[in-house]
Amino acid sequence: MSERARTYEVRTYGCQMNVHDSERLSGLLEGAGYVRAAEDATPDVVVFNTCAVRENADNRLYGNLGHLRPVKRSRPGMQIAVGGCLAQKDRGEIVRRAPWVDVVFGTHNIGSLPVLLERARVHDEAQVEIAESLEAFPSTLPTRRESPYAAWVAISVGCNNTCTFCIVPSLRGKERDRRPGEVLAEVEALVGEGVLEVTLLGQNVNAYGVEFGDRGAFGKLLRSCGEISGLERVRFTSPHPRDFTDDVIDAMASTPNVMHQLHMPLQSGSSAVLRAMRRSYRQDRFLGIVERVRAAMPDAAISTDIIVGFPGETEADFEETLHVVREARFAQAFTFQYSKRPGTPAAEMDGQVPKEVVQERYERLVALQEEISWEENRKQEGRRLEVLVAEGEGRKDDATARMSGRAPDNRLVHFAPPADAEVRPGDMVTVEVTYGAPHYLVADGPVLDVRRTRAGDAWELRQGRTAPAPGVLLGMPTIGAPASSPRGAVGA
Repeated sequence: MSERARTYEVRTYGCQMNVHDSERLSGLLEGAGYVRAAEDATPDVVVFNTCAVRENADNRLYGNLGHLRPVKRSRPGMQIAVGGCLAQKDRGEIVRRAPWVDVVFGTHNIGSLPVLLERARVHDEAQVEIAESLEAFPSTLPTRRESPYAAWVAISVGCNNTCTFCIVPSLRGKERDRRPGEVLAEVEALVGEGVLEVTLLGQNVNAYGVEFGDRGAFGKLLRSCGEISGLERVRFTSPHPRDFTDDVIDAMASTPNVMHQLHMPLQSGSSAVLRAMRRSYRQDRFLGIVERVRAAMPDAAISTDIIVGFPGETEADFEETLHVVREARFAQAFTFQYSKRPGTPAAEMDGQVPKEVVQERYERLVALQEEISWEENRKQEGRRLEVLVAEGEGRKDDATARMSGRAPDNRLVHFAPPADAEVRPGDMVTVEVTYGAPHYLVADGPVLDVRRTRAGDAWELRQGRTAPAPGVLLGMPTIGAPASSPRGAVGA
């Protein structure tokens, strides 16, 4: 009788780069013979892909590891692995604090995971491997994509900025860029598998090209994506205002499949605070970019990240942030209360703002942004939108089942499924917005059109509703290492 395949679960924390890394970890494990654990089952291997950006990241990890300790005791052969940014930072400290952990690996060597698991099992001792720099770009690794219709494509890793609040550069390293041909080859392969939408990923995507000496490389890459047949939507995250050029705005406006959506971190509206953050732009620069984007693309939805309570932030500084929020009219803002990160310059700065002051400012900012988001979403009422149907974002209101998807500008849209046609994740529907809520749009009327897509066909394959063509392995790459060989906020 053949031995049962070992099962795994990957738990992901943090930015989109981590989400994409977790897809690679899943691909590596499946290539090594593991299978994904059922939702209600205890896996043989649990992998934590960690984030180190927030102050409570450490507590969250060690709390989760503590909950697993008795589970592991009762399940001989179970293994626990910790990777990602917190593993790169804490290294052997993780095994010291949680000696029941079997493997610790860093951001630069995720490809080693299957080998480290096997080595820990054979030697019956923890394996800690932290590479100091990236040897090969991780997109050459196999990937088990979470979605058959939308995909992440990393164009760079690492960051050359020195923001005083951010620990990412020390954990992800200096920026490394992929060559445009490699990026486009991966996008074309994904489209061949049925993908309709790609999001180009990088810690600072619009600095792309610095490693090979082409400052205009990102705009060129966007235009080249526009030439790929079958690719319907292109997004990117996250750009840095310092490097944002009019050429990129022109590429967004003139390339039909590049969506009129921009996520550009503000962090603070105060030029004094931006200077203390080493953000290398000021309020007028940021608002100037917003103005030029809106002039070129009046329908653009712009979102941002904002930190409240950075050391030294005064009430006047905070009012400057509120001013920028009112002027920019963000569709959405991801707001954070400043938290110290050991090893960053900001952690040692004078003028740490009292928690109660930070909380009060945070609540005022959230209230203002909620008001603006609602007003901007109400402006969408009456618009006809083509929505890419998504999986796992549906909701029920008044006992009425609703499906959900993303508009071209990435707003979430809830709609009632048509009674006379099947709609699958990955298909496109045309709806008319009847109500704009603060965080989503609602289309309560009939679906005006259903466009079945190859992405919807791929979703059916993944569900096992139709048989795959010979040789098709859904979710694994068509470039890079073969799937059968045993191998291991992004935000600017």
